[in-house]
Amino acid sequence: VLRCLGIPTRVITNFNSAHDKNLNLSIDKYIDMSGNTLHLSEDSVWNFHVWNESWFIRRDLGSFYDGWQVLDATPQEKSKGIYQCGPASTRAIKEGDVNLDYDSPFVFAAVNADCVTWIRYSKKRKERIYSNTRKIGKFISTKAVGTNSRVDVTANYKYPEVKEISFKIPYSQYKNSLMDDRKILVTAV
Repeated sequence: VLRCLGIPTRVITNFNSAHDKNLNLSIDKYIDMSGNTLHLSEDSVWNFHVWNESWFIRRDLGSFYDGWQVLDATPQEKSKGIYQCGPASTRAIKEGDVNLDYDSPFVFAAVNADCVTWIRYSKKRKERIYSNTRKIGKFISTKAVGTNSRVDVTANYKYPEVKEISFKIPYSQYKNSLMDDRKILVTAV
């Protein structure tokens, strides 16, 4: 419909798309002390999700956010009381401006959430045991104009992932050095 109105529009596919139900910008998995999955979160990761982008001038947000805007015709969550998503500026998503209107936090999480595994010891005590910051938002793509080739637009949504840190000390020694930090984290949670 937007193309019929002369508005540039394209279809976007996001692989490993996060569905962050509680908008905490992470996909949380809880396990008990035996390693059994606890169904405490409605978050999920989809193999892929598809939405549209359209090119808009954003007088409401300022010219910094002009350009491609995410519009999802198949939203799974209510936004301001109705099922809608967007227009969320891809620039805002890339910059992490998740406090803007029009579902920026939801789209940010879809392409950039962390996958976090927690051990739940009790209702009041949990511990983060694993975090994957690279799983979500892979091969964000659109179709090339005039061909069936894929165009990677991941750089429009997120900065390149940081490379792995190489340890100059044995990993076990490094891990033991973090014990105090981990105690602080558990206490804060």
